[in-house]
Amino acid sequence: MNTAAEIIAQLRTLRSPRDAEGQRRFGIAPRGEHLGIRAPVLREIARRHRRDHALALELWAAGLHEARVLAALIDDPARVTRAQMEQWARECDNWGVTDACCCVLFDRTEFAIEKAHQWSRRRAEFVKRGGFVLMAGLAVHRKELPDEVFVEFLPVIRREAADGRNFVKKAVNWALRQIGKRNPRLRRAAIAEARRIRRIDSSSARWIAADALRELAGRSSRRPILGARRGRRIGNMSTNS
Repeated sequence: MNTAAEIIAQLRTLRSPRDAEGQRRFGIAPRGEHLGIRAPVLREIARRHRRDHALALELWAAGLHEARVLAALIDDPARVTRAQMEQWARECDNWGVTDACCCVLFDRTEFAIEKAHQWSRRRAEFVKRGGFVLMAGLAVHRKELPDEVFVEFLPVIRREAADGRNFVKKAVNWALRQIGKRNPRLRRAAIAEARRIRRIDSSSARWIAADALRELAGRSSRRPILGARRGRRIGNMSTNS
């Protein structure tokens, strides 16, 4: 099995300045080292190290952007603690690594619902985004959860809809759309919530509502859909940035 140091050395051999610049244009601009490795390459590496919690912690601690995305891909949700979630959330410095943590790993943990509510109130941009990405991830991946979990998220989405920061408002919108696509009952509830959000005196709220209603109440949305809208892949995550 590769050590964290060996994996990081391998990552550095895959450096692509051109792809790193492309990712930066889409808002993935980490403070630390950024190699520009594409998501399919990271997923292929991750397949060889599934559910390796100790390795994930070492990779995260290295601080390299791609190593942190890889840590989220390989960690074991059953071994993730509240303290780890809080630490990683505070250290996320771009939407790509935030989404990798929250929509690949944290949404599978037993603390996901709790953290979604808590982080939705935080001021830090990527922690707050993480709260709503958790809601979206739960809607897509946790089929066993009752509708009431998602009904309780809807007033939270409305409460934060006026936050005009780009990476927050897009996550709020993402959460609303994914809840509405979970089943017909939640679609009706999400549409009703979107109409309430539309009445808020905020350009951010109006955008969130209009985009959600276009997807949930349009002609093409008549059959229930469970799962994320498939967009082009940019950098490490999808176009839900």
